[in-house]
Amino acid sequence: MTSNILTPTSEVSMVTVDNRVWPTTYILNSLRQDLAGRLSKLLEQPADKIFLMLEKPKKEEHGQFSLPLPQLRLPGNPAALAQDLAKRFPRDEIFKAVTAVGPFLNFAVDTAHVLKEVISDALAKKEKYGCNTIGAGRKVLVEYSSPNIAKPFHAGHLRSTVIGNFLTHLYRANGFETISMNYLGDWGKQYGLLAVGFLRYGSEEELVKEPIRHLFDVYVRINKEIETDPAIDDEARAYFKKMEGGDEETLKLWRRFCDLSIVKYKEIYSRLNVSFDVYSGESHFEKLMVDRIQELKDKKIVQESQGAQIVDLEADGLGKAIVVKKDGTTLYLTRDIAAAQYRFETYDLAKSIYVIAMQQDHHMKQLIRILEMMEKPWADNVLHVNFGMVLGMKTRKGQVVFLEDILDDARDVMHAVMKENPEKYAQIENPEEVADTLAVSAIVIQDMSARRIKDYEFKIERVTKFEGDTGPYLQYAHARLCSIQRKSGIDITGPIDYSLLNEKEAVDLALMIAQYPEIVQEARLSMEPCNIVAYLMGLSRVVSTALDRLWVMGQKEELAKARMALYVSARYTLGNGLVLLGLKPLERM
Repeated sequence: MTSNILTPTSEVSMVTVDNRVWPTTYILNSLRQDLAGRLSKLLEQPADKIFLMLEKPKKEEHGQFSLPLPQLRLPGNPAALAQDLAKRFPRDEIFKAVTAVGPFLNFAVDTAHVLKEVISDALAKKEKYGCNTIGAGRKVLVEYSSPNIAKPFHAGHLRSTVIGNFLTHLYRANGFETISMNYLGDWGKQYGLLAVGFLRYGSEEELVKEPIRHLFDVYVRINKEIETDPAIDDEARAYFKKMEGGDEETLKLWRRFCDLSIVKYKEIYSRLNVSFDVYSGESHFEKLMVDRIQELKDKKIVQESQGAQIVDLEADGLGKAIVVKKDGTTLYLTRDIAAAQYRFETYDLAKSIYVIAMQQDHHMKQLIRILEMMEKPWADNVLHVNFGMVLGMKTRKGQVVFLEDILDDARDVMHAVMKENPEKYAQIENPEEVADTLAVSAIVIQDMSARRIKDYEFKIERVTKFEGDTGPYLQYAHARLCSIQRKSGIDITGPIDYSLLNEKEAVDLALMIAQYPEIVQEARLSMEPCNIVAYLMGLSRVVSTALDRLWVMGQKEELAKARMALYVSARYTLGNGLVLLGLKPLERM
C-alpha cells in the first residue's frame, strides 16, 4: 500500500484533536495524522487519542515517531504488544521501518521523501514558512510595554515590551489578526505632582531636548521636597483634581508631557524593532468610567466603606478592591474596567492579553473577577501573561536608570568586536546599525532564554559574546547562511535532485527544519518564548555542523544545487524564527 499523505486529496488543511487544531499542510503533522489513522485500525482505539500520544523518540536512531503503549492502558503486556504490532504494521514507501523497544513502538519514515517535502515547502512559503491559519477570522489584542509618562524606560518595561512583541508576532503567525497596544500610564495624582514640580524647577529647553530624563529629574526632586514640605502633596492633589475636572490650562501642560514622552519612547521602540497599532492611555477612559461605576452600583457590586466605593472580594481571597477613593478620584483598577469593555466592544476581540509583571498578579485577578461579577460574556477571554524580574541590569560603569543607556553600552561593545576584523568590517554598509541590531539581539535573547516567570540576572559581559547560546550567535548563523547563498550564485529554481542529500548532516538539518511549524503552534499554547529560542539554538548548531562538512563551493552542479536549496530553506526558517522573537535578521556582520 502507498501512502498519499504527501499529496493530500482532501481540501481540508486542518485537523482538530482534543479541541486543538493542527495544520496538516506541514509534513510532520500530516505523517502523524496518517500514522494515527493506521494505528487506530490496528489497535481499535480512537485516532485522536493516538495522535496526541505520538512523540519524538529519545534516540534519533529509533526514528521520527514513538508510541508509548502503556499510556493506552490496553490489556496484556505492553512490551509483547509492541513486538506484535511491529510485525503487523504495514510498511510502505513512507513508513519504512517499525521497531519495538520495550513498551515503545517506534516508526522511521523515509527521509528522502521528508527531505523533498520539507525543503520544497520552505522554499515555496519563504517568509511564511511555519505560519498557519488556525486563528483565521479572530482578533487578539496584546497590551504591552505600557511605561508611565515621565518615568524611565526600565528593565521591567523591557521584559513586557519584548514578550509582548513576541506574542504579537506569534499570534499573527498562527493566523490571528493582531492589535498591538501601548497602554500608557498617563493619569493619576502623580501627574499633579509632576506638574507642580515642573512649574517650580522645570526647564523648557531641557524638556524639548530630553523630555523623559528631565521630567524624571523633576519628579525625583519634587518627591524629595515633599519629605520636608507636606503641603506639596495637597497642592499636587488639587492640581490633579483640576485635571479630572477638565481644566484646560492644567490639561495643556499634561498633554505636552505626554506628546514629548511618546516621541522619545518611539525612538527606543524603533531600536527594539517594535511598533504599535494603537497608543492608548488611562486618561482615554476617564469619561467612560462614569458608566462603568454606575453599572457596578446598579448591579449592587460596590459598597461604601469609609467614604470610598469598594468591591468586596474577600470570598475569592482577593481582599477589598477600591474603585473610587473617598475624595471622588478613581484608580488604575477603575480605568482598567472601563478599558476592558471598550476594547472588546470596539475591536470585537476573541482575546485580550495583558503582558504585565507578576507583581501585578493580584491586580489582574481582581480585575478579571470584577468583570465576571459584572457578567461580561468575554471575561474568560481576558488573559494575564506575567513574567519575573530582571536583576542587576546595569551598564559597564555600574549605572542603571534608563534602558537607552544599556542599549548604547551593548552597541558600543558589539561595534568594538566588529572592528577586530577590518576585512569583514569594510564590507558592512552600515556598521553602527548592525552593531545596534546585535546589541538588541543580545539583550532580547538573554531575556527570552528562560521561562517567563523566572527572575534572571542581567550580565552584559555574557550577552555580548558571539559564542554560546546568545543573540549574536543566532545572528551569525543567519548571516553565514546568507553569505553562502550570496557567494555561490547558484540558481535553485527548476528541478532539484534531493536524493543527493543522503548524508546524516543533511537529513538532520531537514528534520530540524520540519519541526519548526509545530514549534510555532506549540509556542502559542505555552506562550513561552524560551521554547522558540531553544529551537533556534538547536537549529543553528545543526546548521553549523552541516556547513562545516557539506560544502557547496567546488561540488558538482546538481549536488551543489541540492545543498544550496537545503541551506536556503534553513535560512528562511532561522530568519522567520528571529522575526517571531521580534528581531531583525542580519545578512552581513
